[in-house]
Amino acid sequence: MPANLQSENDGGRPKVLVSDKLSQTAISIFRDRGIDVDFRPELGRDKDSLLQVIGEYDGLAIRSATKVSGKLLEGADRLKVVGRAGIGVDNIDVPAASRKGVIVMNTPLGNAITTAEHAIAMMMSMARQIPEANASIRAGNWEKSRFVGTELFGKTLGVVGCGNIGSAVCRRAIGLEMRVVCYDPFLSEERATRLGVDKVDFDELLSRADIITFHVPLTDRTRRIMDASAFAKTKKGVRIVNCARGGVVDEAALVDSIRSGHVAGAALDVFESEPPVGNPLLELPEVVVTPHLGASTTEAQEKVAQQIAEQMSDYLLGGAVNNALNMPSISAEEAPRLLPWVALADHLGSFVGQMTDGPIASVSLLYDGAVANMNVKALNAAALAGILRPSNPDVNMVSAEMAAKDRGFVMSATTRSQSGIFEAYISLTVVTDAGERSIVGTVFSDGKPRFIQIKGIYIDAEVSRYMLYTTNKDVPGIIGALGTTLGDDGVNIANFNLGRSGTGRDAIALLTLDSPVDRQMTEKIKGTGFFNRVRPLEFNIEQ
Repeated sequence: MPANLQSENDGGRPKVLVSDKLSQTAISIFRDRGIDVDFRPELGRDKDSLLQVIGEYDGLAIRSATKVSGKLLEGADRLKVVGRAGIGVDNIDVPAASRKGVIVMNTPLGNAITTAEHAIAMMMSMARQIPEANASIRAGNWEKSRFVGTELFGKTLGVVGCGNIGSAVCRRAIGLEMRVVCYDPFLSEERATRLGVDKVDFDELLSRADIITFHVPLTDRTRRIMDASAFAKTKKGVRIVNCARGGVVDEAALVDSIRSGHVAGAALDVFESEPPVGNPLLELPEVVVTPHLGASTTEAQEKVAQQIAEQMSDYLLGGAVNNALNMPSISAEEAPRLLPWVALADHLGSFVGQMTDGPIASVSLLYDGAVANMNVKALNAAALAGILRPSNPDVNMVSAEMAAKDRGFVMSATTRSQSGIFEAYISLTVVTDAGERSIVGTVFSDGKPRFIQIKGIYIDAEVSRYMLYTTNKDVPGIIGALGTTLGDDGVNIANFNLGRSGTGRDAIALLTLDSPVDRQMTEKIKGTGFFNRVRPLEFNIEQ
């Protein structure tokens, strides 16, 4: 696999820091898998101390206390992966991590059931005024007539966001014999039918729902999606449940709607600012609150701790990528078969990146044969990383897409069934102001990437760390000129690969060398008069 994908720790074991309170299950998994781990949960709320030590680690495992800021990432030169034991990544600067080449993982399935159950519990508590009744009886009162609730049976629940958690809420609400309507732009009609819900737009959900519950991440599109104008479109007496993220519901608008009597109540597990000190919502008896407990069950904490430790270990030890927010996934099962092709895509990109001097307008990838059925997104990322690395040594598969966008070039990829003598191959073409440059490669049964065509000329060259590429007319003396010139300077040729378009026409040579060729040697080779182009190449080869 490319060196930029594999974890390296100066030849030793990867090292992970756990900077939040995380189940000992995670610590045991890291150690059992052969990863050095430091459990220092006090660092999660001590950003200065965390900044001082972060440069020592390949991985950072966190929950919600640790803030992974751009400043922290600047000092994390060795960091390869941040693992969030939970769903939300509000405390991680994901774009900064992507620019740094750091994978951000979460555990989207680990606490889905727990959070869904909490949403249902909050809904019931609000409908039957359980917290207020509990407080009243503990104060020595017996106020049966004061706490008259409302049934959930037959009511319409509006679910905003129908992912893992939202779907679990839908199933439980249907079990309570509620009618369920869902707003989610990514929810298909087929999926809605299987769940037994009506897919509607947001305005229709607002107008039909007796209770509205939110299960979406906090993004620019969802921030304060439930604002004053949204409240105005709801039924009088609607109830609001938010166990997703503070900021999804406009708190000032919610306060006004409750005070006016339009909203009958709210159940909130999350707030725009946590803890919600001085928040006027806490003064309203119609509001049920909990301190961000959606994922707080013993089972969920064990589950997400186990999942994030396994995911991070799989990546640091074997290159498998699961539940990453800023990189295509590579499962542990597919990694052994895929990673040689990832390496090939990286090498193809590196070849054209080292050969290209001007700005790139576009990149085209063709996946032919068996490779067309593999994880093409991961291969695209590897090819982009290879192209960009000669001018930006720090780029990797995580940061490649963002770096390509910054450069302003367009990438396209196509797949097709086997069309040639090879079971599978990848063809990479770049377009610059000077024209097109293309290269084709494959992976043989030994798992080693090979270049098989350059500029339309067939060649067979195993990719090595140090190589030399030349173009010339097909005339006698080429081999002798290269061998003599390199030999005079003590550069040994390990392998010599030739190709030509026809007798006396364009020809290429791709040499495998035991040591690199410097600029002075390049000029000597050009000085022989045989060559149109001479370019030393260096590839990331796993040692």
